Amino acid sequence: MSPLLSIRDLAVAFRTESAPFEALHGLSLDVMRGRTLALVGESGSGKSVTAQAILRILPPSASITRGQILFRDGTAETDIARLPTEGPAMRAIRGQRIAMIFQEPMTCLSPLHTIGDQIGEALRIHTGVDRREADARTQEALARVGFPDPRRALKTYPFELSGGLRQRAMIAMALILKPALLVADEPTTALDVTTQAQILALLARLQEETGMAILLITHDLGVVANIAHDVAVLYRGRLVEAGPRNTVMRAPGHAYLRALLHAVPRFDMAPGERLTPIRPARAEIPPVQARPPLAGPLLQVEGVSKTFTLRAGRLWQKPRLVHAVSDVSLSLAAGQTLGLVGESGSGKTTVSKMIMRALQPDSGRILFDDGTGPRDVHTLSGDALFAYRRTVQFVFQDPYASLDPRMTVRQILSEPMEIHGVPAADRRERCRALMAMVGLDAAGLGRYPHAFSGGQRQRIGIARALAAKPRLLVLDEPVSALDVSVQAQILNLLKDLQAALGLSYLIVSHNLAVIDYMADTISVMCRGRIVEEAPRAALFRRPVHPYTRALLAAVPDPSLDHPLDFAAITGEQNDPSRWAEPYRLGAEEAGTMQAIEAGHRVRFGTARAAEAA
Repeated sequence: MSPLLSIRDLAVAFRTESAPFEALHGLSLDVMRGRTLALVGESGSGKSVTAQAILRILPPSASITRGQILFRDGTAETDIARLPTEGPAMRAIRGQRIAMIFQEPMTCLSPLHTIGDQIGEALRIHTGVDRREADARTQEALARVGFPDPRRALKTYPFELSGGLRQRAMIAMALILKPALLVADEPTTALDVTTQAQILALLARLQEETGMAILLITHDLGVVANIAHDVAVLYRGRLVEAGPRNTVMRAPGHAYLRALLHAVPRFDMAPGERLTPIRPARAEIPPVQARPPLAGPLLQVEGVSKTFTLRAGRLWQKPRLVHAVSDVSLSLAAGQTLGLVGESGSGKTTVSKMIMRALQPDSGRILFDDGTGPRDVHTLSGDALFAYRRTVQFVFQDPYASLDPRMTVRQILSEPMEIHGVPAADRRERCRALMAMVGLDAAGLGRYPHAFSGGQRQRIGIARALAAKPRLLVLDEPVSALDVSVQAQILNLLKDLQAALGLSYLIVSHNLAVIDYMADTISVMCRGRIVEEAPRAALFRRPVHPYTRALLAAVPDPSLDHPLDFAAITGEQNDPSRWAEPYRLGAEEAGTMQAIEAGHRVRFGTARAAEAA
């Protein structure tokens, strides 16, 4: 079988102030018809540059300096590298014969236009059909990618959709013209595990139906193991290993790929085993600081609920109430890590915002013990509130969006210390110590956030959180935006800092493998309620609730011996009315949490609760 796309000796260079920087060094690979080639590597390895070169959408500072990109459509062979970027030949290929799905659908979809207009636009441009025909075919495309109400989606705006539906809309837009090649650049990175599994299953099904080839760009080796036919591994712009998936994944020949596999959190890790980063961080961890023991938990969340009112879409419609959090209780001991897991929309971030006092709960209370006894966080004021804001700090999911681009790193780290009254002389020394603590050179204090990589920016975010010497860090998806090797560095760093500084962590995540590596106890949330809570070992050894089991079953494993069961991941696992007995809950039914062993509690339906009584 001849390749659909052949890249031969491709080199791409970026113009810089000093000298050209070559991002791709003589890359050669083939994408076969009807197969999926996974292009694997860390951030900066050249994966996205390869995709941009294929579609000729490189930034203005980049150019193809040599090589060929041969696209064989039918009997014709075209060297895309030689076509004018905005010429008619390239425009005919881009979108119609080669389509692309981008990593973050929200930033790629126009907020001013409906989903129907955006998907139909490509159809009208390339085929000249009228509006009626475009809408009909757009509706068909939306139905094919699994939209629950395709007709309504035509008039829906992107901000009205969940992350998974936005990604489905992007897939519909890419496939409406039935391209021969689909380039998918990290299509599931921003999605939770169950939505990710559904999107992977959708891509596999559409490939089988249409016979298209897929170039899948990813750093997630679990995704590679479950959907790819062939694998190509990039390292610093060079191809270091390529071949069929089974050969490459079972017997990796290059040290770089073996290192990538060892950097991924796995469920079968031995107690005390650490991840092995490709480039270990040189963090200067301070000596262990003993803290006086507490009589009870550091943080206690007791029966907290939160309801939001959504504005009606029409004047005559009533506002809709959304129960984001319903009667949630959590407990975190000093020096321990509590993992809060669940899909997007389960209420995890709302709970963390109430702990941070960014939101006021409708009912319940949140108690925090700073050593003087537990106090209700939402009744604090004056000096007590000021002290609480110093003691509890937040680490955000997106390190770039959470750092002010107009402030240097020194200003970013100094700001919390200045607010809390640390003298200027001490601030300067503390900034240098914080940089060393998170494995960064103090010479970077005068630089701005854009001058750092994603992993380095997350280290700066952690250093900023540590600047005020807190006791509790709330970490909202702290590594979801990072590739696996950087993720391993950050997770190991957090473990080392916790041991040295006596920190407590509340980690909010949808990645159960990360939670398994970091947490001591785990609480699983669905539809605003805790459905299961247990010590880490118990939860992963014997998950009981069907929602917990569904989350575990949806985590892609890099091992070829544990493939995902796509047929079992239907998207119905988060519907309490579809859970098996005795866990099933009615529309307004809360159920009850019951202990099944020491420290292991599960939510059962009312019928089971009545039996137990």
